[in-house]
Amino acid sequence: MGLEMIRGLYGYHRWANRRLFDVATGLGEDLASRDVGKAFSFPTVRRMFGHLYGADWIWLSRWTGVSPAKLPGAEFPTLPSIRIAWDSLEREQQAFVEGLTPGDLARVIEYKNTDGKPFRLTLWPLLQHVPNHATHHRSEIATMITMLSGSPPDTGINTYLLQQTGQ
Repeated sequence: MGLEMIRGLYGYHRWANRRLFDVATGLGEDLASRDVGKAFSFPTVRRMFGHLYGADWIWLSRWTGVSPAKLPGAEFPTLPSIRIAWDSLEREQQAFVEGLTPGDLARVIEYKNTDGKPFRLTLWPLLQHVPNHATHHRSEIATMITMLSGSPPDTGINTYLLQQTGQ
């Protein structure tokens, strides 16, 4: 996987997260905080977005040599509080991705999971993991939003590419 593909994937990642986040914000805090069931990874739209933020944060931390012992995300009381933290994190994440060199993609990342278990993996598949992980949870959020108020707009990569190219 080349740098341009990674950078494009992260452009899509930010776009899809924000597109769905904007719809969720339009629901209002009451609906975004409503428990929609145990069938989901996290029971509320707000908590699911907190998890997406936490995953972006923990992986960026690991790529930069820090292995946090706790995944953030549950502490956010509102969607706007998530957005404030996420805006800053997205800038850091984008700077990291933009600063990568071809040689960085083959770099081995040593990290510990939140239980303290050590791992060693090459950076490029970890870079791919973050947007892929988010796609799974965005699909859950889209289903939750559908249950609460109606189907949200498409967040597929083809829609993103068509928008980016003005088609």
